[in-house]
Amino acid sequence: MKRLRQILTLSLVLMTLPLLAEEKPPTPAGRLPRGLENVGFDQNLGRQVDLSLEFTDSTGKKVRLADYFGDKPVVLSLVYYECPMLCTMELNGLVKALRAISRFQPGEDFELVTVSFDPGETAELAAKKKEEYLGVYRREGAEDGWHFLVGEESQVHALADAVGFRYEYDNDTDLYRHASGIVTLTPDGRASRYQFGVEYSARDLQFALIEASDNGIGSLADAAMLYCFHYDPATGKYGLVIMNTVRVFSALTVLLLAGFMTINFLRDRRRERATA
Repeated sequence: MKRLRQILTLSLVLMTLPLLAEEKPPTPAGRLPRGLENVGFDQNLGRQVDLSLEFTDSTGKKVRLADYFGDKPVVLSLVYYECPMLCTMELNGLVKALRAISRFQPGEDFELVTVSFDPGETAELAAKKKEEYLGVYRREGAEDGWHFLVGEESQVHALADAVGFRYEYDNDTDLYRHASGIVTLTPDGRASRYQFGVEYSARDLQFALIEASDNGIGSLADAAMLYCFHYDPATGKYGLVIMNTVRVFSALTVLLLAGFMTINFLRDRRRERATA
């Protein structure tokens, strides 16, 4: 029971780490609680990930990160498969957001890469976790677009360092201290957008994929919507830009008026010809 309380307390604290970075620190010294000084999630926007890093996928095959990059954006999640609480909540939140995005398909429009940062975990664990979440996702073709990986400590650490993910092992509880969030990367492997916590906005994730792909996916309407929203690195969320919204609606109003005037002009001309 005591161990369960420790796990619950640690998970709740880790879920609030991104918020602690935005708001006034709760401790008099302005530091994170003891034991969490080296844990967090930094936004390394634009940082290049080393795509030559090697891992093992859920089938036991050796792969490189480059196998999942090239022409599509990638949604990266760093978890460990035997995490008792926080990682499960993170993956549940990711699936919930993904299920709300019906027009973009994993494997076709983007890739999902989930990497365990516990070097002791195996491909068998990755396979079980993949089977579990494919069953929750229930999206046709997702098995080819969602990849669950494990790797050696040096490779995992290099990936985590590139995207700003800081974690550490706790000998007393035999657990990892870590923050939670997902990173959207460009097709060439640069960190593009971050979303923190365990609940992710489907709209923000969709915008992140469109931006990471440099408008390579999505429609003209998506591009117009994205123009009205701006990514805030402090919160990892998209907010409405009033002036851009006004510009879009002004342009639409002008187009509608021009169309209305053109239709009336053509109708008057036809009447004149009929009278003549």
